Amino acid sequence: MKKLTITSLLDVMGELFSDEVSIAISNKKEYVYYRPSKRIDLKIKPGDPLKEGTIAYMAIQSEQKVSEFIDRNLFGIPYHGMAVPLHQEGKLEGSILAIYPAYTDGKSVVTVKTSDGWRPIPFQNVKYLEVKDRKTYVYSNYQIATHKNTLQEFEYTLPKEMFIRCHRSFIVNVHHIEEIYPDTHSTFLLKMNNGEQVPVSQKYSSYFRKLLGF
Repeated sequence: MKKLTITSLLDVMGELFSDEVSIAISNKKEYVYYRPSKRIDLKIKPGDPLKEGTIAYMAIQSEQKVSEFIDRNLFGIPYHGMAVPLHQEGKLEGSILAIYPAYTDGKSVVTVKTSDGWRPIPFQNVKYLEVKDRKTYVYSNYQIATHKNTLQEFEYTLPKEMFIRCHRSFIVNVHHIEEIYPDTHSTFLLKMNNGEQVPVSQKYSSYFRKLLGF
């Protein structure tokens, strides 16, 4: 067997973690390794400096395990993280960080903009969300309306047992999928119960199949 590099070894170890979890490793000043997950990507690059207030920064400063919720101000999206300091021969060398999506506790509606105000739509009545022309559209049992959040923000706040990102432009509520078809232009086409079709792109196909079990 050829000698494994540190990076290849970390990539293999990353496969042991859930698709929900991103992994980052830092020295005392900057990130040296990053493996994003399907559900959350902080867009960290090796060489990026540690920001004050992040989990990795706090673990290094305290030299203790840290578990915290971090709001969107640091990376643009909220997340839960757990970091532990790395020591070699008793000397602090860096940290290793597990990054989890932040799910919204207790929230059960998407509040959309209407012509004369706002309307809360229960999660179960939201069929899918689509981004087009730089706007996010929410398709529901009642209407089609817009929302200020991006799909990326919705991806980390909608309940994962109901909503799945299937395309760079779509998130679907699996409870409103009527049938799934193979397609030549995308990996699959979803026939929704309102008669519309939603594509599943190659990027999201394996994760989509895994979650739906086919």
